[in-house]
Amino acid sequence: MTGKVVLYTDGACKGNPGPGGWGVVLRYGDARKTLHGGERQTTNNRMELMAAIRGLETLKRACEVELFTDSQYVRKGITEWMAGWKRNGWKTAAKKPVKNEDLWRELDDQVARHKVNWHWVKGHSGVPDNELADELANRGVEELANT
Repeated sequence: MTGKVVLYTDGACKGNPGPGGWGVVLRYGDARKTLHGGERQTTNNRMELMAAIRGLETLKRACEVELFTDSQYVRKGITEWMAGWKRNGWKTAAKKPVKNEDLWRELDDQVARHKVNWHWVKGHSGVPDNELADELANRGVEELANT
């Protein structure tokens, strides 16, 4: 594995469902890269997942990743719930289909390529890269409105 990469990810949605965006701040040593995008009709949870997916898929080779998200849905989903969903054929403990299964599968594929350490950070708490990821996610929404 190559060096350690730090990712801050965030999603945003104007209405839930509604237009949404995702943002990523990627750091490797002194280098910083930002990414953002959006979808016209989505949910906040889908954008939170998309941010993590897009951040990880940007990495060209296997890396150790410190991934920060302000979404407990994403952090707990990947660290606590996913193993059970997979064992149960992508069904919840209540035997219902897992919401956003398509994105959970994509995230699982990306995580398999790397050594990812998951961290939760309180949103809007002044953590600079988390605030920037939020700005980028909102930019993804705003750019949709201008097209």
